[in-house]
Amino acid sequence: MSRQPHGGRPQISEEPRPGDHAFGEDDQWLLAGGARYCGGMGITLNIPDSVLQGLRIPEGEIAQRLRTELAIALYAQGALSLGKAAELAEMNLMNFGDMVGERGIARHYGDAELAQDVSYARSE
Repeated sequence: MSRQPHGGRPQISEEPRPGDHAFGEDDQWLLAGGARYCGGMGITLNIPDSVLQGLRIPEGEIAQRLRTELAIALYAQGALSLGKAAELAEMNLMNFGDMVGERGIARHYGDAELAQDVSYARSE
């Protein structure tokens, strides 16, 4: 796996090395192959050329479409909130919410969203 210096891009490695961020339970995720991801700067996903060539998506739309599809899938699984999924898709919240609805994906509406809506309604 490739590595970037600490303080730059997020670090991906097989095992922590001296000087690496100390991995704790709150900030450690396992990726395929047991690699660890730590940081908040972003992540690069390498997709094989053969897969990219097999996509039936215009070349200029691939990156945005994959971001959107990943965001929708993660939202549908409950791994991301609607706001964070919209951010990942680089869409505004209303448009992303509409897209989720068009696909028949149930909206995740919990106590935090209810409190936010009630607060908003009372302010008008």
